[in-house]
Amino acid sequence: MIRPLFNNVVLKKEKKESKTTSGILLSSKQEESKYAIVVALGDGHLADGKVVNMPLKVGDKVLYSSYSSNEFEENGEKYFVVSLSDIVGIIE
Repeated sequence: MIRPLFNNVVLKKEKKESKTTSGILLSSKQEESKYAIVVALGDGHLADGKVVNMPLKVGDKVLYSSYSSNEFEENGEKYFVVSLSDIVGIIE
């Protein structure tokens, strides 16, 4: 697994649900999910000469705004790396 540096986060996209909890089948043309699971974190970033710790932890489900082409595959699973600023919030 890749170990991200500074304020970078490794995410794994959540699998799209093809059926709702009530049993309604969803179209395969739906928009791509913007939810992902945090699988690795950098150590944080510098602000005013001090290291600012990451406000996330491994296993958090997050909503992200976008990501660049920093995708990679390991053991058949797809992952991507984003900056902390690309994460909009934690889903609770």
